[in-house]
Amino acid sequence: MGQIVIVGLNHRTAPVEVRERLAFPADTVGHALRGLVARTGISEGVILSTCNRVELCVLACEGYRGTESVKEFVSSFHGIPLADISPFLYHHAEEEAVRHLFRVSSSLDSMVLGEPQILGQVKDAYGYACEFKSIGPVLDKFFTKAFSVAKRVRTETRVASNAVSVSYAAVELAKKILGDLSDKTVLLIGAGEMCELAARHLLSAGAKGILVTNRTFERAARLAEEFDGMPVRFDELQSHLKRADIVLSSTGAPHFILKREDVEEVIRIRKNRPMFLIDMAVPRDIDPDANQIDNVYVYDIDDLNNVIETNLEERQREAARAEEIVLAEVEGFRRWLESQQVTPTIVSLRRKYDEMRQAEVAKALSALGAHDPKTRKVVESLAASILNKVLHSPIASLKREADGSNPMEMAAVVREIFDLPLEEPEGAADGGAGSEAVSPEQGGNVGRQ
Repeated sequence: MGQIVIVGLNHRTAPVEVRERLAFPADTVGHALRGLVARTGISEGVILSTCNRVELCVLACEGYRGTESVKEFVSSFHGIPLADISPFLYHHAEEEAVRHLFRVSSSLDSMVLGEPQILGQVKDAYGYACEFKSIGPVLDKFFTKAFSVAKRVRTETRVASNAVSVSYAAVELAKKILGDLSDKTVLLIGAGEMCELAARHLLSAGAKGILVTNRTFERAARLAEEFDGMPVRFDELQSHLKRADIVLSSTGAPHFILKREDVEEVIRIRKNRPMFLIDMAVPRDIDPDANQIDNVYVYDIDDLNNVIETNLEERQREAARAEEIVLAEVEGFRRWLESQQVTPTIVSLRRKYDEMRQAEVAKALSALGAHDPKTRKVVESLAASILNKVLHSPIASLKREADGSNPMEMAAVVREIFDLPLEEPEGAADGGAGSEAVSPEQGGNVGRQ
């Protein structure tokens, strides 16, 4: 059947200038996949290429040779000497490869623990492999299982919960302070990148609308159009402030844009309806003393970072639970893989001796001159019964060893004793007729007798 091998590099092993040179853009993936599986000893392949990692997953006849073949392919495809890229590459085989993909898909290996984008990127990689027909039954099972493991991690743990970016932290706090955002208006002051991103997230979270102001009105107008909002002239800020439930501010001003007395006046006009003010500027735009006003909540960049630190600690605790799920799933998939290692031998064994059975039954019936159905049935039943008894022990041993540590060693012994062909019979690798293949979910219950 072969071995699963992963060769790659990521944000921990290679700087961005190396990662970008070894990336596989979408318009090159098809060509790359075809070239990858065309190499001797590689029958299936998937390429995952993101800004933080490039990984090639293959089914190789031999793990070591497969690893070297993939490294040579990467070097050749990108026209970079292997010696130049080898220091940045890592590789995993068999059980370690399974654990690695499960962790990657579950965002346990990401730069930001629990980030949601990686699962979609792994699914895209799988989709390309399906489209260009570089994936087969083993990697198909492997990636499909990785998706279900990721789903289980997200369902059973909180590793992806709680904001760990400034913009998401702002949204999380807004929801905690103001509740439902569907009737809330956002005011964006300035054009800081984090501020804009937070505004986008707030709108995505359901905020009703947005006002945008900037010292340069044309800039405010462009942003407002982008957000489908309303531009406000900077010198009219105070008169529009009363409409804002959430204020995001990020300007380059050397002094406070909003003083305590400004906010006191606004909250009086709003009849004490709560306001959430997020100050992302350094130096600060909003007087921190405004936080002492009833129903006014002021958070600066340090406050947001403290929220992020707390949330990261929570994610780290949840990651330990997620790792336990991954280990359990790796064990189940390992048992399935090992059951597939002995399946071709079982198929060959049954096929060879069933052909003998049929030939001997035909000889016996011919010698007996028996043509009546009853005699034929008795002879066939006797031959089948003897065959099943003869094959019971070797097949039972193979199935037991599928749960053990040396399935291929046992399969090799059985092939030698019973003089079986070395090649896999047609249909065996994909669990075809008579292969007795089992799903990863069945794991260790591999047809024990």
